[in-house]
Amino acid sequence: MTQLSVNINKIATIRNARGGNMPNLTKFALDCERFGAQGITVHPRPDERHVRYADVHEIRPLLTQEFNIEGNPVPKFIELVNAVKPAQVTLVPDAENAITSNAGWDTIRHADFLRKVVADFQRHGIRVSIFVDPIPEMIRNAAEVGADRVELYTEAYATHYAANREKSIQPYVTAAEVARECGLGLNAGHDLSLENLKYFHQQIPWCDEVSIGHALISDALYLGIEETIHQYLACLKD
Repeated sequence: MTQLSVNINKIATIRNARGGNMPNLTKFALDCERFGAQGITVHPRPDERHVRYADVHEIRPLLTQEFNIEGNPVPKFIELVNAVKPAQVTLVPDAENAITSNAGWDTIRHADFLRKVVADFQRHGIRVSIFVDPIPEMIRNAAEVGADRVELYTEAYATHYAANREKSIQPYVTAAEVARECGLGLNAGHDLSLENLKYFHQQIPWCDEVSIGHALISDALYLGIEETIHQYLACLKD
């Protein structure tokens, strides 16, 4: 079964809007686990506008499911990840001022840099996933630089799903097959939702993990977080 990792950044954004500790980010993460999520994802950015570096240190020892930290591997981020030692780090090439991640790595152009960063994290016992667009060459080179997994950037799939789901999924099926041929594990994330997740899973059932934040938290405003997690997990059943 594909694992569900809940990205809790949006909860931190709400908290930070007023200061204080409401909603409580740590409690929310633990509740997500209690309601069935198999992982928690955070994306601490340098300006700490949502999840803060201190949050990562606080949450880490309390979690019982997989912890995934994603972000651009600048020195401060590398230091944080190696200190916290999550199960997985996901390398994302987002600019410092990016609202959200909007592109995958060029694993050919940045091969030397990625090879060094991947090896460093792996020396600390951390599984490394590289965020990529569904382009076979980028996936093959992710394997070349030593990554354990790739995470497919699914924004294009989500954007075009309603108009033509068969056409929108095809590049991702091809990319997923390439990843499997290269011996890479497979993750996916960005704009996956209750509308499009089940079909994605049906077409790529060997995906190891989906990381979902914005849509899941938005759904929880109406459904409650327990029911929301249950509905997302239902989309991932074989």
